[in-house]
Amino acid sequence: MKNWMKLLLLVVLPTMAFVSCDDDDEDIVLDNANVMVVHASPDAPGVDLLVNDTKVNTAPLTYPNNTGYLDVPSGMQNIKVNAAGTTTTVIDADLDLDPDGDYSVFAINTLDNIEALVLEDDLTEPADGMAHVRFVHLSPDAPAVDIAVQGGDVLFSNSSFKSATAFTPVPAGTYTLEVRPAGMTDVVLTVPDVQLEDDGIYTVFAKGFLAPPAGNMNALGAEIIRND
Repeated sequence: MKNWMKLLLLVVLPTMAFVSCDDDDEDIVLDNANVMVVHASPDAPGVDLLVNDTKVNTAPLTYPNNTGYLDVPSGMQNIKVNAAGTTTTVIDADLDLDPDGDYSVFAINTLDNIEALVLEDDLTEPADGMAHVRFVHLSPDAPAVDIAVQGGDVLFSNSSFKSATAFTPVPAGTYTLEVRPAGMTDVVLTVPDVQLEDDGIYTVFAKGFLAPPAGNMNALGAEIIRND
């Protein structure tokens, strides 16, 4: 993925962009991109969001919440991220979005090392009776892990911090998932009652600290996002 930004957080953006045609001076509509932003930095505070120097949020985006998919004009956009309620800019970046592209942007790592993991999302409809699932490892102090179905197969193996799997077909149903150190059978986290609906598309991401620092309550856990 491109490395031209550390963090993109968008809440409300114009839904259309217009450019002039060559000789006819007619306006044409550019296709938008779809962008979901996820706050996955377990010790970072809430943030304010500025698009082309205009604040667009009414409340800070906080861990571990997400914006859902937002219509964002394609092309280059300037994004600034401020500590909530301040004019202190911690991120200043330009983002180039493809028309009709689907993206998830995860704010990850500790506050001192905050960065973005930008993923292109394949939202191809699953086959009948199936769901699509991917796993993203976003716990900054956890080792590589396997994700397995309790009493069943390993779904994703040897996933390390910042890694993301492809969306993978899984029969629809309700599962208990286990997070294990890679190559081992010990269970460090159990995620019960994961409901994967027919035709659903999901992201499961590991969040929080394996060993939280003093005063931080964000222990290792999992968050589930429905992408479609």
